[in-house]
Amino acid sequence: MAALDGGVHALGKKLLEEAGEVWLAAEHESNDALAEEISQLLYWTQVLMISRGLSLDDVYRKL
Repeated sequence: MAALDGGVHALGKKLLEEAGEVWLAAEHESNDALAEEISQLLYWTQVLMISRGLSLDDVYRKL
């Protein structure tokens, strides 16, 4: 998976970018645009999880 090539540092930067886009969409965009930005944040969060060997079950145990 090419998204994993940059390592955790690159993924962290991408997550910060996507989180900012979610915030801006929440402030200034439609719910549809916000949902799209949230989907991208969730995607990159899952890529980071894969890179660290975490599953959704690992995360759910912390909720």
